Amino acid sequence: MNVDKWKSVAVKKQDYSLLKAICKDKFRAPGAMISKLINNHIEYEAKKSKTTVEAVKKKLLNGEHNDDTGKRSKKD
Repeated sequence: MNVDKWKSVAVKKQDYSLLKAICKDKFRAPGAMISKLINNHIEYEAKKSKTTVEAVKKKLLNGEHNDDTGKRSKKD
């Protein structure tokens, strides 16, 4: 698998079961549903902050929230 294109994540079993049920209802694959949820959230954040979708994406990808180092962040 190309690790530059695909990532895997661990989710709680109950969340996975809910995801599968939503996917079955909406005729989507789990990966496509996760992408849709992410895009919907980005659109929501852009509308809430009165900015563009691209600006929100750029902030998330280049900002402090981008932690693709494999290290877990501590919650305060």
